[in-house]
Amino acid sequence: MDRFLCLLSFLLLAAVSHAALSPQLVYWHSVLPNTPMPSAISDFIDPDVLAEEKSGVNVYVKGKSGGTTVNVGHGGVNVNTGHKGKPRVAVTVPYSKDFIYNYAATETQIHDDPNVALFFLENELQPGAKMNLHFTKTTSGGASFLTQKEAEAIPFSSAKLPEILDHFSVKPGSAEAEAMKTTLQECEEPAVKGERKYCATSLESMVEFSMSSLGSRDVTAVSTTVAKAVTPLQQYTVTGVKELVGNRLVACHPEAYAYAVFYCHATATSKAYTVGLLGADGVGAEAVAVCHTDTRAWNPNHVAFKVLKVKPGSVPVCHFLPEDHVVWSRSG
Repeated sequence: MDRFLCLLSFLLLAAVSHAALSPQLVYWHSVLPNTPMPSAISDFIDPDVLAEEKSGVNVYVKGKSGGTTVNVGHGGVNVNTGHKGKPRVAVTVPYSKDFIYNYAATETQIHDDPNVALFFLENELQPGAKMNLHFTKTTSGGASFLTQKEAEAIPFSSAKLPEILDHFSVKPGSAEAEAMKTTLQECEEPAVKGERKYCATSLESMVEFSMSSLGSRDVTAVSTTVAKAVTPLQQYTVTGVKELVGNRLVACHPEAYAYAVFYCHATATSKAYTVGLLGADGVGAEAVAVCHTDTRAWNPNHVAFKVLKVKPGSVPVCHFLPEDHVVWSRSG
């Protein structure tokens, strides 16, 4: 009898523990049991945690279908909507197009976008090298992954934009609506020559696209991590460089949308590295760097060419990834 009660207690505890996990965590542990989840993914998991700018101003507006919290801060405008039976969501603007390679740079982007400092040439990636870098998150938080079932039940196309905005109570013509419109348009554009692209609207679809593109279920995911939450533009010293397995990679970049959406593109002409860095202020970082060996199909006015003063296809172009981006590769 005692053994039966012990077994029953164990099973109940296991069931409760499993139920406490989010569907995304359950999925991750089932398909990638030996792969640590990078922060670039885990930060988009908990639907009850909505990041707010500390220096922002919150205004709560009550409506017939729930409430909306508008937060105005350094990272843009966040709109969190709480609907009965619907997930709370956030749309963050502005956002960067530095890692979509068919876009031309603007003068404002070159001078004001912190991600510009993340581009460099491959021959600079040596232990002891010094680089001026500014690591940031391209989204200021709030958006969370839907489950694949939830995401597939909601339209995701420019043609359905009015229906989508109504579903999430986003005002047509607002900055948030325009950001969502741009994301949908980018997701519908053809891929750069030589690449596969896909906009993942759930963690499950991101994992499935990455495994399919890499031709293996034995994959790993990495993202940039910095030991301090907020760091300035400063000089970093390279302390170590390790190349990831293979030249087939999938890079996924977060988009501005009502829930977590990642713009993923797969390429067989890139190399990725994990790079140890030590900042001038003593703060360490483990950064992910991607080097593109064939940039001939990129927009000749892309920010990388402007900053590095090189031409498309002339030399490999490299960049560190912001903290909320992720790179997938084969494990071995």
